Amino acid sequence: MKAPGFWTRPPGLAAALLSPVAAVWAAVGRSRLRRQGWRAPVPVVCVGNLTAGGTGKTPVVLDILDRLAAGGVAAHALSRGHGGRMRGPVRVDARIHTPVDVGDEPLLLAQAAPTWIARDRAAGARAAVESGAAAIVMDDGFQNPGLAKDLSLLVVDGATGFGNGRVMPAGPLREPVADGLARARGVVIVGPDRIGVGARLAGRLPVLAARLEPDPAVAAGLAGQRVLAFAGIGRPGKLFDTLRDLGAEVVEAVPFPDHHLYTPAEFDRLLSRATVRDARLVTTAKDAIRLPARLRAHVTVLPVRLAWDDPAAIDALLRSVIPHGQP
Repeated sequence: MKAPGFWTRPPGLAAALLSPVAAVWAAVGRSRLRRQGWRAPVPVVCVGNLTAGGTGKTPVVLDILDRLAAGGVAAHALSRGHGGRMRGPVRVDARIHTPVDVGDEPLLLAQAAPTWIARDRAAGARAAVESGAAAIVMDDGFQNPGLAKDLSLLVVDGATGFGNGRVMPAGPLREPVADGLARARGVVIVGPDRIGVGARLAGRLPVLAARLEPDPAVAAGLAGQRVLAFAGIGRPGKLFDTLRDLGAEVVEAVPFPDHHLYTPAEFDRLLSRATVRDARLVTTAKDAIRLPARLRAHVTVLPVRLAWDDPAAIDALLRSVIPHGQP
C-alpha cells in the first residue's frame, strides 16, 4: 500500500473526516497495550517506530547487533517476519528460507546474528533463550504487548518526522506520539532533521542522531554512471536521492511497494529498460534479498550502514540494560 499524500501535509479535510476512526484506533491500541507481556530472563531491546512505513529500523538493529557482538554478548534478533508465510517461532536459515517464507528483513538480520521470526513475540523470545541468546534485539514490535521490553528505542525519519501528527487512518501514526514517548527510553533520528523533531523532543528523553552511509567501495564505482534505480522499501526516494548525491546519473527511478516480491517478468522489463538506456540496474540490499538468486548478478547492490553522530550515547543506553560484556 502507498501512504496517502495528506499524511505528510498539515491536517486538512481528509484528516478531520477520519479523526473519529483515528480516535477509536488510538483507544483500542491503549487498551491492548495495558496487557502485561512475558518477561524474558535476558535483556530485551526493542527498535520500533511510531509511524507506518520505513524509518530505518533494520539498520539500527544491525548496528546494535554488531555492537553487542563486539562486546562479547550473544544477542539474537527477533522479528515478526512481515511478508513471510511462516508463523514461527523458527530460526531463519538463508540456505533454505526465502522472503516468501520469513520476509526480507529477517534474511538481512540473519547475516549478522542468529535471527528468529515469530508472530507470537514471546514464543520467539523463549525459543531464542533456549538456543543460548544472552540478549534479544527486536526489529519492530514496539506496539506489541506480548513481550516485555527492557529498552525501547523509537526510530524517526528525519525528513518526515511524525507526518501530520494524526493517528491512522487520519495520519501515519500507529499511536499518539505522547503515548509512544512515555514507553520509550530514547529516540533515534535517521538522516538530517529537516522538520525539527529533535527540538520538539529536547529534554523529554535522549535524542540520538544517525545517518545511513553507503558502502564507499560501491559508491565510488557509481559516480558518473548512468543508472536505472528501483526499490521496494518504505521510502524508495531515499535510494534515488542517495545515488544522485553520489554523482550517479539516475536516468530512471522506479518505485515499488514496500516488501515487494519481484517476479521474473518484472525484472526482465527493468533489465530491458536499463539496456535500452545504457544504464546499470541499482537497488538496495533489502531489495536484492527479494530477487531470485540467478538475477542478482545483473544488479548493482548499494549497501548502507548506520553511522552515529555520538556513538557513546547508544553504547550508554545499551549498557544500562546489558551490564555484562559491555560493547
